[in-house]
Amino acid sequence: MGYYAGVDLGATNVRAIVADGDGTTIGTSRNRTPRGPTGIDVTEGVLETLREACAAAGITPDEIEAAGIGSIGPFDLAEGAVIDPANLPDSIDRIPLTGPIEKLIDSDEVYLHNDTNAGVIGERFHADRNPDDMVYITISSGIGAGVCCDGEILDGWDGNAGEVGHCVVDPTGRLTCGCGRDGHWEAYCSGNAIPDYARLLADDDPTIDTDLPLDGPEFSAKDVFELAGDDELADYVIDQLAHWNAIGVTNVIHSFSPIVVSFGGAVALHNEELVVDPIRERVSEMVMTNVPQIRVTDLGDDVVVEGALASALTGGTGDRRQL
Repeated sequence: MGYYAGVDLGATNVRAIVADGDGTTIGTSRNRTPRGPTGIDVTEGVLETLREACAAAGITPDEIEAAGIGSIGPFDLAEGAVIDPANLPDSIDRIPLTGPIEKLIDSDEVYLHNDTNAGVIGERFHADRNPDDMVYITISSGIGAGVCCDGEILDGWDGNAGEVGHCVVDPTGRLTCGCGRDGHWEAYCSGNAIPDYARLLADDDPTIDTDLPLDGPEFSAKDVFELAGDDELADYVIDQLAHWNAIGVTNVIHSFSPIVVSFGGAVALHNEELVVDPIRERVSEMVMTNVPQIRVTDLGDDVVVEGALASALTGGTGDRRQL
């Protein structure tokens, strides 16, 4: 019997799952993503997580026939590596992935995808009707989209299609993205950016009452959402996030004409009423074409690793009709 693996390299966590030939998961592992000091340290963290998943499954890594990877980008596809990731320390300039995993499992069937492309693969693979036109959007540490158009996953020549979080939504560029550019969607609405945006809005209007710990070292996006309905500044931040998110999602809809837009990522998954519901309400008034179904993934935070596994099972396509 053959075995298959899926790996999810995120800015916060590394996850791996091992499954048998019919896709039944038999081993899992999850660890914090190493913060460096170099990219090799991150690679070693990925390899160790996959080894642990294999041990949990009772197999050795060389029994894996194929592996899929869903990873933060951007990529150097020729080398199978992540280069200069925006949401990891600056000392991490290159994270080799494909080659080291090929060596670990002794197979050249290793398929590297942007994490959001792995997300859309996972959504399609597990959907009732395997839709040919859909988008998966993650709102988490960063923002990105995986796009399936006319049944094809859009990777781009260098694997970096779908970096919609780095589209400009605010031409005044009041906030700088983690990538170093100004005015990006991710600079306002990602989990990492929300605290800075709250501080900016507080500086704009010092008369706004708030109990948010704006100057505290542990201030996070979670604080904003927890005070929703009870704090004037928190409510204002959430309203402004809805504004920028609706612009970003409308641009995605006009660009790719999906039937379904599915959301994942910690910010969206944990705050559907405050994040996804306002997008539904505003986008319907902004889109001049057909309005897609807007939903939250049923796979939770497993969507990327499940998509990576689906890629391994299907030779990189994620199309379950090829099984």
